[in-house]
Amino acid sequence: MLKKLLILVICACSLQVTAIAQQNMKLWYQQPASVWTEALPVGNGRLGAMVFGKVDEELIQLNESTLWSGGPVKTNVNPQAPAYLPQIREALLKEEDYKKANALARKMQGLYTESYMPLADLVIKQNFKGAAPTSYYRDLNIQDAITTTRFTIDGTTFTRQIFISAPDEVIVIRLTSDKPEQLNFSASAKSILHYQNIAAANDELVMKGKAPAHVDPSYYNEAGRQPVIFSDTAQCYGMRFQLRIKAVTKDGTVQTDTAGIHVSNASEVILFLSAATSFNGFDKCPGKDGKDENKLAQEYLAKAIKKPYGVLLKNHVADYQKYFNRLSFTLKDTSSNKNISLPSDKRLLAYSKGAYDPGVENIYFNYARYLLISSSRPCGTPANLQGIWNMELRPPWSSNFTININTQMNYWPAEVTNLSEIHKPLFELIKDLAVTGKVTAKEFYNMNGWVAHHNTDIWALSNPVGDKGKGDPKWANWGMGANWLCQHLWEHYSFTRDKQFLKETAYPLMKGAALFCFDWLVEDKDGYLVTAPSLSPENDFYYAPGKQESISVATTMDMSIIWDLFTNLIDASKDLGIDDEFTTQLVAKKSKLFPLHIGRKGNLQEWYKDWEDVDPHHRHTSHLFGLHPGRQISPITTPEFAAAAKKTLERRGDGGTGWSKAWKINFWARLLDGDHAYILLRQLLHATEDQGTDYANAGGTYPNFFDAHPPFQIDGNFGGAAGMAEMLIQSHLGEIHLLPALPAAWKEGQVKGLRARGDFEVAINWQKNKLTSVSITSGDGGMCKVRTNAPVKVTGVKVTSQKSGDYYLTSFKTQKGRVYKLSAQ
Repeated sequence: MLKKLLILVICACSLQVTAIAQQNMKLWYQQPASVWTEALPVGNGRLGAMVFGKVDEELIQLNESTLWSGGPVKTNVNPQAPAYLPQIREALLKEEDYKKANALARKMQGLYTESYMPLADLVIKQNFKGAAPTSYYRDLNIQDAITTTRFTIDGTTFTRQIFISAPDEVIVIRLTSDKPEQLNFSASAKSILHYQNIAAANDELVMKGKAPAHVDPSYYNEAGRQPVIFSDTAQCYGMRFQLRIKAVTKDGTVQTDTAGIHVSNASEVILFLSAATSFNGFDKCPGKDGKDENKLAQEYLAKAIKKPYGVLLKNHVADYQKYFNRLSFTLKDTSSNKNISLPSDKRLLAYSKGAYDPGVENIYFNYARYLLISSSRPCGTPANLQGIWNMELRPPWSSNFTININTQMNYWPAEVTNLSEIHKPLFELIKDLAVTGKVTAKEFYNMNGWVAHHNTDIWALSNPVGDKGKGDPKWANWGMGANWLCQHLWEHYSFTRDKQFLKETAYPLMKGAALFCFDWLVEDKDGYLVTAPSLSPENDFYYAPGKQESISVATTMDMSIIWDLFTNLIDASKDLGIDDEFTTQLVAKKSKLFPLHIGRKGNLQEWYKDWEDVDPHHRHTSHLFGLHPGRQISPITTPEFAAAAKKTLERRGDGGTGWSKAWKINFWARLLDGDHAYILLRQLLHATEDQGTDYANAGGTYPNFFDAHPPFQIDGNFGGAAGMAEMLIQSHLGEIHLLPALPAAWKEGQVKGLRARGDFEVAINWQKNKLTSVSITSGDGGMCKVRTNAPVKVTGVKVTSQKSGDYYLTSFKTQKGRVYKLSAQ
């Protein structure tokens, strides 16, 4: 009897744990979304949708990742630009006239990027004759990437399930009623772009449209200027698009006209949506040289509708879970937490008021991986400022690729959270940028190699933006975008040890960026190599009482990024055994780079001189690049500079926008201060509905768990998850540091599937804030160096943990494919 009782208790506990885990894999609500930041996102990397879950008039906002305004980059837009560079350098290095340098820098600007466009709105109207719904429920299941809306009216339960299939390239919407022939609705489509609807058949609606030839950024509003232009006589600017909607039903009737698809007396209806654009590459006119969007959309649809719903669903789930299921992360709730049963918006609000609920942090981490898989897939476009989801004609910051932090932050979790293939769209963009960037290097600076600045788009624009003088140089003229992006090439190699990728893709691109640096760097009066002009995005300094500027010489961010690029290239050349002469040049130039400095207040100096900040709490903390994502500064290898970085963060404060808080989580984790990183994580997860722009005091998380810049930007979601991973594992110093910044709040937990540089996969278990067991799988068969807070033993391997400062180092040679078990001694 006792044995049976124990079995029942164990089973009950197991079911409870499973239920909690499943609860932390869902966002769910008891009411429809009233605004965009309450709607639920689905995507397959190319197609995206925001699902509102409304009852009488469902709204599903649609996107296609290649639907942008504009066309290929225009060249030679500012042929006078190179003439101003010597004048700027003289103003900076000899005259120290920063105002003059700023005015001259404006003369070196080109055109703005184009904008990411919304596709259409799908509206499903169901006539319930004013009856009120009961038992309303909607959710997004992060485990299988399906959103469900369910409610009951007059005794009939209606359900809508939506997923976007990557293998079948369609959006699938399944509408059912639990009583026969109760589905009566119309499905219509509209767009804020130029479009027309056509009834292609009794059950099929087709939208044909065209994107604008040009869209100005939302922040650029010049009097008398038309911000959105559709006309294009050259057929090179403004791509075509098509959306197809088809209804498949076993009973009832279906009729279609230009107003939509009309369904009567059906029991189950599946709406298939396919879409395509004429985009044919960054360097081809989408008009005259574009793809046949009609044929593409038709082919996607024709193939999908041949498959039963069950097959489509199975294909979708299997494809999604091959990425998502590689990693699991569980923080054990060590208290009697009642909030787990709350809807997600109310649960987030309770958490924001101080409730202990590690499940909210689990959801946030899992959701970030879900969003990255949903907005970035191999052979597609990278995740932009809003991932893949946008509803506006002039979206915030053009919803472009902002490469002075935001695009890079999008991909910080890619390698460490076991989504390496998801990184690939960014590499394709870098390849395109290297082509346009080579032209920009010549046309704007008369230099070799390739360069990119702070903004780019699907057309791989690489010039300084600003519409030839109307942009502020502190963001428009920042020129380290190429160099920073190259870090992602090196990181992909560091995690995968893919030498073919290093040789054929990463090394040539990195070398091209370094060649530009060779020309861009000049000697200062002390013989150091410096950048001039130089900026620290998007910050200003006081160079004299009451006098402020942003443009100077050798900002710490510039020099740290170049140090990182040169260091990575030197390591790459050694691993490949090539290019000795070029490597010798790299080593020589690296030794002459303007070094890091500690200011008089003990902080890491941001500028060439120890100037005061105009805004001491500025959201950008770019000069800590060497701490993260770089590897130049660490408490273990450079304790003095790490202390200065800490002083910088203390002076900057914990305020700022969503992505700014996310970056600070990573900074504090790299400083091995998990408790401070955790404070910022809780701030990042603070519930907000703010849609305005408050750079200093806003940020937080919307009801649908999107990050608030504000307004919405997806980088905070990704940066926050990356910071949580940094709290659990770090490997940038050539060793696997286990639980390097574990906060006191994370008393017990486990994570499986984390990745470490050197091609290792790691599982970690801990209790009472102490490491208990570890599993390390070697993919490359290299040397494994493990750093821990206490000595560990390795099963089957004769090795001893050696004391190293405050930590223990355990090193052993691994065999490719072998799993190594470590445990606390």
